[in-house]
Amino acid sequence: MRLTDSHREQFRSHGYVVVPGVLSDAQLSAARRTVATMLDREPPNGFGVHFRWPSLASGHPLLKLYRTAKIAELAAQLIRPELPLLEPDQAQVAVTIPPWPHVPGSPHVDGVTPPLEDGSPGSFTMLAGLWLTAHDQVDRGNLYVWPGTHRTLGNYLAEHGADALTRVDEMNPGPYPDVPLGDPIQVTGPAGSVLFAHYLLAHNIGGHFGAADDVRRETLYYRLRTETHRANWRDVVTNPLLEFRS
Repeated sequence: MRLTDSHREQFRSHGYVVVPGVLSDAQLSAARRTVATMLDREPPNGFGVHFRWPSLASGHPLLKLYRTAKIAELAAQLIRPELPLLEPDQAQVAVTIPPWPHVPGSPHVDGVTPPLEDGSPGSFTMLAGLWLTAHDQVDRGNLYVWPGTHRTLGNYLAEHGADALTRVDEMNPGPYPDVPLGDPIQVTGPAGSVLFAHYLLAHNIGGHFGAADDVRRETLYYRLRTETHRANWRDVVTNPLLEFRS
């Protein structure tokens, strides 16, 4: 699958892009069986959003999915060609069980709390979200995003210093710095789509307003980093398009 110039331009300007038709029906079915097995072993406690954080050891089915769906190859089409991606060592399974009539308030940026052992934030290049269930309707556990805030936050960090990401007491509840946000949108699309979102993009998980017998929302997230990201994270967060193709 090839991304277009329009895909790249949307990512650069809005901080995210949805690519439909990435996962096959067979891949979706296998991934949902894996998620069901995980939740059978550790059942969710009630309605709302639930996370699991499997380590992706060699042979893990979610690592196999990442490889066979060619997520790295797709993501690389957004990233400068001289910056290869590391393979993720962990996934995030996000499941939203209805009814959960929740509207998020402030957004957040990932990896800020807790910080890494050296005190730096757990920043990464971008998020890849694989939609195992349909996100065609709003208020069904959709991700809320604030378009363009990757650049707004990058400007804030260029002014205040990259280490402002580590000063959580200076941030709004979320946590996310006090920057102009604009209006959020709920990202929509069919099952089998992949969402790519910039690390600095303001986002949060929305509620699932469906009935108790409605399909729960299931998404797999992989946090992707280039090989040089950790060494250069200060430059990257103060120049948010540094790692990406024009």
